[in-house]
Amino acid sequence: MKNRRSRILALVGACILAMGTLTACGSEETNASTSQAESSAQESSAAETTSSEAASTEAASTEASTETAALSGSIQMVGSTSMEKFANALIEAFMAENPDVNVTAEFVGSGAGIEAVTNGTADIGNSSRSLTDDEKAAGVVENIVAIDGIAVCVDPANTVTGLTKQQLTDIYTGTITNWSEVGGSDSPIIVVGREAGSGTRGAFEEILGIEDACAYANELDSTGAVMAKVASTPGAIGYVSLDVLDDTVVALALDDVEPTVDNIKSGSYFLSRPFVMATNGEISAQSELVQAWFDFVLGAEGQEIATSVGLITVE
Repeated sequence: MKNRRSRILALVGACILAMGTLTACGSEETNASTSQAESSAQESSAAETTSSEAASTEAASTEASTETAALSGSIQMVGSTSMEKFANALIEAFMAENPDVNVTAEFVGSGAGIEAVTNGTADIGNSSRSLTDDEKAAGVVENIVAIDGIAVCVDPANTVTGLTKQQLTDIYTGTITNWSEVGGSDSPIIVVGREAGSGTRGAFEEILGIEDACAYANELDSTGAVMAKVASTPGAIGYVSLDVLDDTVVALALDDVEPTVDNIKSGSYFLSRPFVMATNGEISAQSELVQAWFDFVLGAEGQEIATSVGLITVE
């Protein structure tokens, strides 16, 4: 009996010892698992930090690249006085978007602009007429950026409100010399026009078919000068770009059609011409800066500016 009790006690002790061993093993496994989880979390955190640092570095690199790609330099334009209002509006907007760019323009006539771009003294030649075949043969490219109407105007006291195409032709060639011949008062007609080489003059005479046949009393060197002369001279008649018209003069209807944007778009008003920014070679062959200029001028913003100054878009 005593031996049996001893065996039972020994067996219980062995069981207790086994359970203690299992508990210890479980604790070690739990501790190892916890340690492994903590290690994984630390590695994940480190990876996230590295990824964040890489993203920041990439963003900084992209920003630096954008700054490096910013436009800079200068563009020189020369040419048409009729395009002054449009060109200045474009320049102001383009330079506001590109503060490191300087665009300058001289308004000295279309002929001078084409000559400047041909001989390389200007990047762009502004012309308020189509290019001639000789100019195109010399490598100058016609880039039409807007369409303009030519308004025929008289002084505010004139009672004539419109002319036919034939009457206008006869006035400028000297066949009609008195306003009474076209329904006005008995007073002489003072024929005012632009100087030789002017794009406005070239377009006006070409459309009427009276090149080198005009009987001018005054040949003036700018659109503004023509406006001022007509406004202050009783009996005067002149032609100016549609977009510069103001209430100092009266614009005449031609063939009973008023000089408006809608009438020019429809083709019912016959005195219209292109506004050209000519380049020596195709736009794609120009500098990156000049190409960016044309992207702007021919894009939505540039064409909105054309509309805002009374021109017709080239869409």
